Amino acid sequence: MNPRFLQVTAGACLLVSLTLAYPRAHGQADRPHAYTGARIIPIGGPEIPDGVLITRGGKMALVGPRVGTPIPADAEVHDLAGKVVMPGLVDTHSHVGGGSGGDGSAPIQPDVRIFDAVNARDTGFKRVQAGGITTLNVMPGSGHLLSGQTVYLKPRNGRTIDDLAIRLPDGSFAGGMKMANGTNSIRSTPFPGTRAKSAALVRAQFLKAQDYRDKVKAAQGDADKLPPRDLAMEGLVEVLEGKRRVHFHTHRHDDILTVLRLAKEFGFRVVLQHVTEGWRVAEDIAKSGAPASIIVVDSPGGKLEAVNLTFGNGAALEKAGVLVGFHTDDYITDSRLFLRSAALAVRAGMSRDKALYALTMAGAMMLDLQDRVGTLAPGKDADFIVLSGDPLSVYTHVMETYVDGVRVFDRNNPADRLYAVGGYGAGRDQTLHLDCFDDAYQGAHR
Repeated sequence: MNPRFLQVTAGACLLVSLTLAYPRAHGQADRPHAYTGARIIPIGGPEIPDGVLITRGGKMALVGPRVGTPIPADAEVHDLAGKVVMPGLVDTHSHVGGGSGGDGSAPIQPDVRIFDAVNARDTGFKRVQAGGITTLNVMPGSGHLLSGQTVYLKPRNGRTIDDLAIRLPDGSFAGGMKMANGTNSIRSTPFPGTRAKSAALVRAQFLKAQDYRDKVKAAQGDADKLPPRDLAMEGLVEVLEGKRRVHFHTHRHDDILTVLRLAKEFGFRVVLQHVTEGWRVAEDIAKSGAPASIIVVDSPGGKLEAVNLTFGNGAALEKAGVLVGFHTDDYITDSRLFLRSAALAVRAGMSRDKALYALTMAGAMMLDLQDRVGTLAPGKDADFIVLSGDPLSVYTHVMETYVDGVRVFDRNNPADRLYAVGGYGAGRDQTLHLDCFDDAYQGAHR
């Protein structure tokens, strides 16, 4: 038998045994839990040097200084002296789960739903937990003008996408719409060959969506007058009506302005994603009111339109008055290193408060989840992380990650630690399909 097979099998068995030896149910019961003695960074208010966080039933019940804050008599108390507690991080742009969106049949595919392709058991979610990320926007790739509907998730220890998905009040999955411009979507027919043609195709589709929306309204529920159901148009109508926010991949300053032009023309809500040359048009972005989710460390040897990436992008956008968030674009930036995005941005001039806000509340606002996550406050979901030190220090580790009050990552658990410190292959059991090339190209270059 192949010795390598024996080695891998033994490692898998070790992981199973370690997982069984370190149960993960901590914090799941309705019984209150009090986390005391930590330095608390609530984001929504001043830091608390010696604080207490009380959770119950998956929600935060109380946040305050340890002295003077009543702890329920039946609470399980956890001493976190010397640690730092802050809200779980929000990643507005990720590709974990191995999902694939649109294919090569058309450049615009708003009927595609990424949640049909996300593998909830992908070990990439273990890296997400190890990085302290508790909310994420999982998207299809960027090789299309419109590659499909995104899904907002929490990295719970679930079996299926239903266990991870964040639900809207009507029970449907929360999510946005992924769009892109620049070089990614420029290829042979039926895809556009130029930037101008890319914008023209987008405009044509939104005009069709407006017409479809108007016909549905005019029918007033009369089945005989309704147009034939069109799933693609339904997705775009949700965008037009503001129910689904567009997450727009864009790098170059002229591409950014094209996005702002399209959003104004058709009235859709947009989050600018990547925004590599945002510093060149920061005032224009601020005037539009669009938020910008930036990537601080892009892939080495990446596309030429990202050549002007600078650590000072966040500082320039902050100075102009733009709401700034961060994202990983995982695997472009490993989810385990998400805190470093803020640290590098601060090093280049971004304020500490806004950088921490960008990791948490700003991202929550970009996903329309600000009432649930992003700060430590009573009534919000009990999503928080325990750090070994200051969040912007290179020496700091994520020690524990909690989602809805449940501890999903514990660095003291050897199985979890393996995902936290393992090399590039740790937690990578899916091949990501970014839709940037045709199938023949990808098959030859995997």
